[in-house]
Formats: sequence, structure tokens, C-alpha cells
Amino acid sequence: MKTFQVIPNPVLHPFIDRFWGWKSTGDEIVRLPTVLPGTGAELYLHWGDPFRYVLNDGQRAKCAYGHLFCVRQKPIRLAPSPNISFIAVRFRAGMLHRFTPIPGRELLDRVLSVEEIWGSEGTALLGKLSYAKSSAERLLHIQSFLERQLKNRSLDVLVERAIPMIYKQCVSISVDGLAEKLHLGRRQLERRFMAFAGQSPGEVKCLSRFQHTVRKLVLDASADPTDIALANGYYDQAHFIHDFQRRASTTPGRYLEDARMKTHFYNTSRRADGTLRTPITHQEGVPYARAGCRTGSESRVLRRT
Repeated sequence: MKTFQVIPNPVLHPFIDRFWGWKSTGDEIVRLPTVLPGTGAELYLHWGDPFRYVLNDGQRAKCAYGHLFCVRQKPIRLAPSPNISFIAVRFRAGMLHRFTPIPGRELLDRVLSVEEIWGSEGTALLGKLSYAKSSAERLLHIQSFLERQLKNRSLDVLVERAIPMIYKQCVSISVDGLAEKLHLGRRQLERRFMAFAGQSPGEVKCLSRFQHTVRKLVLDASADPTDIALANGYYDQAHFIHDFQRRASTTPGRYLEDARMKTHFYNTSRRADGTLRTPITHQEGVPYARAGCRTGSESRVLRRT
């Protein structure tokens, strides 16, 4: 299976962390991960089989060919799949609202199709992707679509600024300290967070701590769980285990043992080798090359792992 990571163009980069994806190269059955709770939202656009996931009652549901995993307070258990090929759009924390008319408070723990979010424009995007001949061409269509959806104004500039601050500084920043930095009272800050995201700043802080801890443990098999948990703001090992069980309905040990035998969606740093700047852009819908890049050269987008 080929994987890739691409840095968005300058228009989208303040709001989107990266594009990334997988492309099947054979008939392998891919054991997909359980997507744990987290602060981020991710748009998946498939040209292979869409994900299937397990509902609380044990029944399986199938995602649309284009779908959004919203900010999650509950895990999503994905089923194995024989044909995985997709491009994912990883939105920066607190930035999804710039691209969708649906308020963030209405998006928690939802799996929505692109048609449910963007209507006929979402349908048109899927049509273009179905005829695309390369990942580079797909990226062109996706970026053009997202540029058209991008809103110039934030629903709440202060909260939009605050969410990434909490995500990056979840160990060191307190809710009271954040309120002071933003020149707001704590209750006013909490009310604005709930109106904007449907979550309190305290919950965003706890989710960020959880996400940083699990990501490090999945990417580094030699890391000591207790040391990583303490470094990310947990009081002790018991605190981390209790929080993990509450959010994932299993223990950290069982999850990590299973996750390290499967694929996972935790990407390496964008500074790592193999992460490329987007090689294509558009001008009135016509692809052309940036300096030093050939239009449609998929080898400039994909890297083998």
C-alpha cells in the first residue's frame, strides 16, 4: 500500500493541516483502526471501498464515498476492508466551521456525507473525483472545492484562536489562564466555547491531552506509557488508565497491542521526510505546474512506506 502526505496550498494552509491518504496496490485485506476520540475533524474521499464501521448495537454501517468524521467524544470502530484508496483532509483544530454551514455544536460525534454538508456542490465534487486519473488530479479538485467553501470570517475569532492554543499547550495552560489571556471571564469563555463548538474549554483541554498521549504511544512502540502520560499532563498512571477506559471502552494496554498490529491514522510530523508541498494548483479550473513540478506527476505526490 502506498501512502502520502501533502501540505495544502497557501490559501488553505492556515485552516488545513495536511492532505494525506492511502492507495491499495493489491488485494490485501487492511485491518483498519478504531478511531479514538479527538479534537480534529477529517474529511475522507474514497475511490476504493468506503469505510464500514460498527454501531453500538453491533450492526455495521457503511460510510459514503465522501464523508466527514467530526470531532469525536466517542470511538469509531472501523471494519477490515479489501480495497482501501482515499484522500483525507485533516482540518486544524477549531477550523472546520470555516468550510461548513453547520454549526460546530451540531457536529459532535457525527459521520456525515459530503451531500449532507454541501448539497449539490458536494455531489459535483464526487463526480469529478470519480473521473480523475491520478491522486494529483484528485488533489486539484479537492483544493479547488475547499477554496470555494472557505469563509473569510470566523464565527468567533477569540474561540477560533483559543482552540489551537489549548491543543498545543494542553499541559501548561489552564482554563482560567486562557480566559485571562483573552481578556474574558471564565464563564463568558465557557459560554462562547459551547456556542461555537458544543464543548467546554476544559473538555477540549482533556481531549487534547488524551490525543497527544495516545499518538505518541502509537507512533513510538518503545515509549513508556506512564512517562508519556505524565509528560502530557496526567497526574499518574491510574489517572491515564481511567481516562482511557472512559473514552475508549478498553484499557491502554489492550488498545496499543491491537493498534500496533493494524494500520492507524496517526501521521508522522509534517516536517518528516516524504511530506510534500502540493505540486498542483489551479487557474480558472485548469491545472498547471508550480515552479519545478510537472502537472499530474503522481510520483511527486506519493511516497512508498
